Amino acid sequence: MLVADAVGGSLPSAVINDPVVLGIGGVVALVLVLGYLVYSQIIAPPGKRFARLVGSVEEVAVLMHPNPDPDAMSAALGVRAIANGVETDATVYYPGQIRHHENRAFETVLDVEFERIETAGEIDEPDVVLVDHNEARGFEGAAEIDPIAVVDHHPGGGTGEEFSDIRTDHGACATIFAEYFQQLGREPVHPDDDNGEQRPDKVSPRVATALVHGIQSDTKHLTSGCSAAEFEAASFLYRGIDEDKLDRIANPEVDVESLEVKARAITDRHVEGAFAVSDVGTVSNADAIPQAADELRRLEGINAVVVLGDNDDAIQLSGRSTDDRVHMGKVLETAVQSVPMAEAGGHARMGGGQIPLDHMEGLAPGEGLTREELKERLFDAMNGSI
Repeated sequence: MLVADAVGGSLPSAVINDPVVLGIGGVVALVLVLGYLVYSQIIAPPGKRFARLVGSVEEVAVLMHPNPDPDAMSAALGVRAIANGVETDATVYYPGQIRHHENRAFETVLDVEFERIETAGEIDEPDVVLVDHNEARGFEGAAEIDPIAVVDHHPGGGTGEEFSDIRTDHGACATIFAEYFQQLGREPVHPDDDNGEQRPDKVSPRVATALVHGIQSDTKHLTSGCSAAEFEAASFLYRGIDEDKLDRIANPEVDVESLEVKARAITDRHVEGAFAVSDVGTVSNADAIPQAADELRRLEGINAVVVLGDNDDAIQLSGRSTDDRVHMGKVLETAVQSVPMAEAGGHARMGGGQIPLDHMEGLAPGEGLTREELKERLFDAMNGSI
């Protein structure tokens, strides 16, 4: 008892006063802190790191690319759902227009609203997240946008100041957000069990339906440009899909102009070998151009196409390719690289871009480029001549 009492009575004092023990304790504490920081910033799944970043600010702007498509819109809803779960206010912005019939149906059927902007000054929040693109573009002051986070599946040089998740092997940005919800332990709610309540541990039918449509839209209903991740995401989200709303979004009525632009693209096509270029002239609905490219590519014997048309003081370009020799993103980038302020790029099978009309005419450094010269450059790029 005497020995035990002596040890028991002296141990706390020794621990408290021994500088060696104190030093070891400090080192252990430091290691634990560093370990937590390494885990939270590097080792933790990207979904948890993204949620932690969004939760560190009071409000965040979610910026979609110009003329956003279903993949961009669904990814933006994914950010907003994650932000709501960590009590951060999120506002979704976009430049350009939402004119495609599916995109308008997306807004109406899912009852969502996005804020249209023309200048960077219209974004009120100091912190910005980019989805489905990695460099802000298409509006005045876009170059000044320095996002805190970027989530994308397109190639490019843009990154987020604090977080970047760019997966060019994925077929859709929506797939990445489906994975985030899995990593956060959020389960889709069946539409019959939905009471409209926002729950941080669930994925609402609205968000699940949006993400599935985003995946389907960017992969042609899981038939083109997708990876195993798209099928896994669709399987995870399946329980939360509102089948009626998904059908209404994917199969809305088609506006007359879209059909007319498709007809012009086919009728006025210029074909060289297995490649086609078509100029559809001025269009009020910029989304009709990629729709026309999809339709033109379906013609027998045509493996790669580019459709161009005028909208919003710029020539809009949309390309499609099933030819292994033709990387459409690189084709468009190469074709427009001599024109100041022109932007183009994309994947091997799909690409897009725009050229300001005033710069086509030589208003700026450079001699400009005629439409016929542009078409020739498009063919040369597809043929590998430039």
